[in-house]
Amino acid sequence: MSELSHFDDSGRASMVDVSAKQPTHRTATASAFVELSAAVLAALPANPKGNPLEVARFAGIQAAKRTADLIPMCHPLALTHVDVQAEIIAGGVRIRTTVATTGVTGVEMEALTAVSIAALTVYDMTKALDKSIVIRNIQLETKSGGKSGKFKRGNR
Repeated sequence: MSELSHFDDSGRASMVDVSAKQPTHRTATASAFVELSAAVLAALPANPKGNPLEVARFAGIQAAKRTADLIPMCHPLALTHVDVQAEIIAGGVRIRTTVATTGVTGVEMEALTAVSIAALTVYDMTKALDKSIVIRNIQLETKSGGKSGKFKRGNR
């Protein structure tokens, strides 16, 4: 296992210097599940605030682009693609985000931030109907590019 990279020689948190790294194409996919009651799922099409899944998609895209503003040690990245999908499945909404760039550092945090904010947006758009909504399993599914290469959940 590698050592943690966001600490300097004296143990203080620091932003990693990536200036010597070569740009590569990098992608990351993350997912989350928003557990909703049958009543909330049935009410989704009639939400007076608008379509919660579409608003969540837009929020996720915006969040990916703002990750460095939210996570202190993240580098600001020029993203080349952000895709957020939200679909109704049994028991709730599955959200999946994919983020890409060509750069010197990965986009895992951007994918995770996008899926988290999209899930929170579904909560915000439906909380008037039910406060017991649960957001589960925010996780990295895949990543590619960079020194550490490829990762796929389940392949350890």
